[in-house]
Amino acid sequence: MKVVITLDDYLNKIGMSQRELAKLTEIRQPSINEMCRNQTARLPLDNLAKICEILNCEITDILRLEKSQSE
Repeated sequence: MKVVITLDDYLNKIGMSQRELAKLTEIRQPSINEMCRNQTARLPLDNLAKICEILNCEITDILRLEKSQSE
């Protein structure tokens, strides 16, 4: 199984830019961009908490667990 970050879809749904989210959360914009492109190697829990707080969402709104093709 793997974790898929669906932050980009959520931002599009609510009409918020990556830049605006970065400003509100004080997380570097390149880090937000990596999350949106699902290319981040690690996701600090405090960043995840900040994002959920600012977006007023649950973790499951921006993360999804998927079975890998080999399973």
